[in-house]
Amino acid sequence: MLLEMHLENFGLMEKINLTFREGLTVFSGETGAGKSMLIDALDILLGGRASADFIRHGEEQARLEGIFASMPPEVLDHLDSEGYQAEDGQLFLFRELNASGRNVCRIQGRSVPLSLYKALCSNLVDIHGQMEQQSLLRADNHLKLLDALGGAEQHELLVQVRVLARSYKEVLDKERQLKLSEQERERREDLLRYQIEEIDQVEPVAGEEEILEQEKKRLGNAERIMNLVENSYAFLYGGRREGQAAFDLLGQARKDLQELARLDENCAGLLEQLESVYYTVEDLADEIRSYRQDFEFEPGRLDEIEDRLNRLHRLRKYGSNVEEVLKTRAELAQELDQITHLQEELNGLAKNKAEILKEYGQWAQKLSARRREQAHLLEQGLERELKDLALEQSKVEVRFTDLIEPGLSGSEEAEFFFSANPGEPLKPLAKVASGGEISRLMLAFKSMLAQVETVGTFVFDEVDSGIGGRTLAKVGEKLSKIAQYKQVFCITHAAQAAAFADEHYGIRKEVAGGRTRTMVEKLHEQERVQELARMLGGEQAEITRQHALELLEHFGPRKRKIQT
Repeated sequence: MLLEMHLENFGLMEKINLTFREGLTVFSGETGAGKSMLIDALDILLGGRASADFIRHGEEQARLEGIFASMPPEVLDHLDSEGYQAEDGQLFLFRELNASGRNVCRIQGRSVPLSLYKALCSNLVDIHGQMEQQSLLRADNHLKLLDALGGAEQHELLVQVRVLARSYKEVLDKERQLKLSEQERERREDLLRYQIEEIDQVEPVAGEEEILEQEKKRLGNAERIMNLVENSYAFLYGGRREGQAAFDLLGQARKDLQELARLDENCAGLLEQLESVYYTVEDLADEIRSYRQDFEFEPGRLDEIEDRLNRLHRLRKYGSNVEEVLKTRAELAQELDQITHLQEELNGLAKNKAEILKEYGQWAQKLSARRREQAHLLEQGLERELKDLALEQSKVEVRFTDLIEPGLSGSEEAEFFFSANPGEPLKPLAKVASGGEISRLMLAFKSMLAQVETVGTFVFDEVDSGIGGRTLAKVGEKLSKIAQYKQVFCITHAAQAAAFADEHYGIRKEVAGGRTRTMVEKLHEQERVQELARMLGGEQAEITRQHALELLEHFGPRKRKIQT
């Protein structure tokens, strides 16, 4: 339930501080005083759409705050799961609108994205206004209302049905994808076989291109390579006409250092270093000689390499290198395998579809049986409620239409049929119900939902629209009964309904300092009498004031306390 609401610079509301309690709270005032603006403020506080137009003229910001307590378990669980645990069972909401368009949302004093903020507030308040009244005329909403009356057990059945319906749809979609035309399938199969065969004829090997390119480079430069090898060997070991080889020169230096080391032992280290270089050069010369002897140059080998590389390059349409070509080949083979085993997969899908359809049918049948039970209770309950609202002869019937294919909402659709007068045939709501009858029907629905819905606060915006006479007192009585289970707020123009309120707030405009502002004030007993008299059409006439006083005495909270 809503404990407190604070508004600052919202519309014409400069600064409003309100505290609430359980029971029925009524708001009334002249047309244009700002009653609907109060509902807008509550909707925005709960995450509804907002704009800078709601900010009081001349101000940069509008602030809205609210404190909730005694919240439904699912709200508390959601808050806990998101890390916004209710402190002492209370929830603190804050929303700030800025002229720049920037919105600030806080829960328990911590900033939170608007999407999450709205989700966490979704089950706190049920706001009923003229738009919802119109939604009652839409047949696609009737099944939802029927399921809401079924409570948690019916909701669980609906969840199971939806899960299976989605699974069924997924299988159907996959089946449609697989069921290509036979000609299309054969054409794709031929193309896949051709592409795989084209790759297999070349038989590419991973890393092959790099090896061939290296060999091509070596064979293409064979003459130059042999010249370099011969020169290197001659310089190191074989000797040249113009001079001795490095190995021979090192040998001469080695003999001299051996003699030096015998004459001066301190030069032994120089001999060791030179001998290391001497033997290294000898080993290097052996390796060059071996390379020269092993170098092979087969006639025609270079042409073979060129031909092989050309064949590999022709496969580039399947990948930029051999590794990618082989990956593409594997993918083509997998697709071909899927196509060739299409019938097997279709048979598996058909079996899976039949199993899902069977399970769906079982759950949908349970849901349908439950809905028909609820429909019978709804018909009886609505007729009782409508009798209380001066529609004694009205009839309500829920009619079901079976669906051919499994639907997310079950195997049937539902529509409410209504007749307000005896002898008149039952017809869809949209074709027979007047504005006043729709208001009473919605109030009757809310009266029945009050005991099963988990939302703690109901808001009714002019639910008495289109209703007159003694029926207005019945509306007030119905609101009062709903308030036994829920905290109820009601905006009304009817004194007969307002008289049932546990608390009554007056909404008025005042002008001060050249500025207009809306005031929301809790009315005490004499002020309530005066406001009820105004609503009856003459606050100054004594007879009207007496009527207002009688309404409070007969329907007000004091009278109800005496009766209980």
